[in-house]
Amino acid sequence: MIDKTGRKIHLSEERWTHITIKRPYMSSYFVEIEETTKNPQKIVPRDVGNLFDFYSYYKHRKGKLKFLKVVVKYLNGEWFILSAYFVTDIN
Repeated sequence: MIDKTGRKIHLSEERWTHITIKRPYMSSYFVEIEETTKNPQKIVPRDVGNLFDFYSYYKHRKGKLKFLKVVVKYLNGEWFILSAYFVTDIN
């Protein structure tokens, strides 16, 4: 996947398996993860670990969990998706 700044971001099979085993509902949200990675509404850097949270809002989802959060790590010049899940707000 390529984000809006041209960075290549990898989603390994191991990470996809991790995401979908931990949160089985996420197995139907691959396209949304890709969209959020390519064109997030907001990117929030974390204070430690070269981690960044990419967010997109999905108003069509039922309930309070409408923001898709994709956790991305920068390591050794590469970008990797670590996890993805829905949250109530951007933090």
